[in-house]
Amino acid sequence: MKDQRGVPTSASNQESLAIYEQALRALNVYRGDPVAIIDQALAADPDFVMGQVFKAQVSLTMWERSVLPTVTASLAKLGELDNRCNDRERAHAQALRLWAGGDWRGYKDALDRLLVEHPRDLLALQVGHQADFFLGDRDNLRGRVARALPAWSREDPAYGFVVGMHAFGLEECGDYGRAEEAGRHAIELEPDDSWAQHALAHVLEMQARQAEGIALMESRVEHWAQEDNTFQFHNWWHTALYHLDQGMPDRALDIYDRHIRADPAAVQLMMLDAVALLWRLHLNGHDVGRRWDELAAKYAGGEEIGFYAFNDMHAMIALTATGRDADAARLLKSAEAAADKGDTNAIMLREVGLPILRAIRAFGAGRYGETVDQLMPVRYRASLFGGSHAQRDILHRTLIEAALRGGDKALAHALAHERIGQKPHCPFSWGLHRRATQ
Repeated sequence: MKDQRGVPTSASNQESLAIYEQALRALNVYRGDPVAIIDQALAADPDFVMGQVFKAQVSLTMWERSVLPTVTASLAKLGELDNRCNDRERAHAQALRLWAGGDWRGYKDALDRLLVEHPRDLLALQVGHQADFFLGDRDNLRGRVARALPAWSREDPAYGFVVGMHAFGLEECGDYGRAEEAGRHAIELEPDDSWAQHALAHVLEMQARQAEGIALMESRVEHWAQEDNTFQFHNWWHTALYHLDQGMPDRALDIYDRHIRADPAAVQLMMLDAVALLWRLHLNGHDVGRRWDELAAKYAGGEEIGFYAFNDMHAMIALTATGRDADAARLLKSAEAAADKGDTNAIMLREVGLPILRAIRAFGAGRYGETVDQLMPVRYRASLFGGSHAQRDILHRTLIEAALRGGDKALAHALAHERIGQKPHCPFSWGLHRRATQ
């Protein structure tokens, strides 16, 4: 049987395939729980190959150690079902094995090859796009989708989602005009496409169009901030950033309390957005009260340290902000041990992660010169450990603040000028410039 996009599957049960389409749609719009939906199909048909593939692929998009048991269980079942799989499904299973073994680059590359043969495999396209993001591969964020686009047309029901992914890839490659055009086209086709909304949010952030960003986000709240929208916390984060850089920290904190951290879940993606906003406020000299405490406690007591360097950076920030130096020392020691392994995260740590962790810890101890020395060599290579330009901007802000606090006004002045050259209309950047010239 084939799915709705004409992609061949080994399924023989039409009901299971129909539930798969429901789960895929939930993934596309980030609404509801796609894993819970696919579990309905697996409960009735445990041998549904694409059900097992879907469950594992969606689980790993959280990119944290906690999902390994789920991915491993699905892989075990897929091993039992290998004689029933077609070649595309086996390619999915092989990609999943690479991810579970820590070869994240291999996982990403395996999905690249799969999509060359099956560019209409929407699941592979979306999770591959996510992998490009987690690995900081901006060129493939654009390229993966660009290679698949010719196989799609406006008549395809999911075409808007593909255009929305392309919009984000274009934005991360600095092609802001085309990115905005694609993002606006995507939300015309799929008004509830949270990812396309997010791509537009990035465009306006990178161009320092904060007032427009606030208007865009708040005028479309009903499309991206529904109660069951599992991505709304991140789009609210972007909205809070606009307010912060417009000199409205109280509004940013209100968004934090009501939307970004209303649910204090121990989900790494949610926690890092909370940390990233609080740290920006902290660098700006704003009192955030006791909001750090629950985040720092979760990081200190959790089991994610050493799994993914980008998450470790945010853990270090929370521990540093709360003066938990013993916990920060343990984090650094765990990261140093993880850097000796042979997996993708070890490469991330060796290349950029460890200097960044050391820089943040030094900042918390008031060793601002050390922070500068650690960040300067890696600030333009930080994409190696994932995230977006907007998320990694936290490093540039920390660097300039360290230069200011350490009395290196010449460096702070130069870095502020560099920032203004990129964002000439950003009030925050001009504020840094004024401080550097005082």
